[in-house]
Amino acid sequence: MSTKILMVCLGNICRSPLAEGILKGKVDTDSVLVDSAGTANYHIGKQPDPRSIAVAKKHGIDISMQRCRQFTAEDFKRFDHIFAMDKDNYANIIALAQDDREKQKVKLLLHQLPTEDQEVPDPYYGGDDGFEHVYQLIDMACEQLAEELNLKHTV
Repeated sequence: MSTKILMVCLGNICRSPLAEGILKGKVDTDSVLVDSAGTANYHIGKQPDPRSIAVAKKHGIDISMQRCRQFTAEDFKRFDHIFAMDKDNYANIIALAQDDREKQKVKLLLHQLPTEDQEVPDPYYGGDDGFEHVYQLIDMACEQLAEELNLKHTV
């Protein structure tokens, strides 16, 4: 593996599993490792939220085999790029960083999109339409990310 990318949200059941699945579909998974984690330990070992699984499936992506795990300081050593879904997750990740090198690995996923607050909203407490909106935001961000990191999968 030449590039290792970690997607992080709060519980690792809604946004980051979608981001993992979406990005995996846009890159060469033989040379790019994509994983996801949550900053909280609420759902360790569980599948993603059924609504995330459903919206991914609607777009031809299967995330049902993913299992939730918590972000740890060890992830700074394992991953080249760490993408947080929102500013709270970003702050929680940065708080575990040992030095500036580790801090520089962390960005908001929407950092390169012209959005107002650069945050992927948490759809957990909303309706199904929130999951579709989040899917679209993450899909745009992952498309740009794959291009930005020159990781685009060529068929």
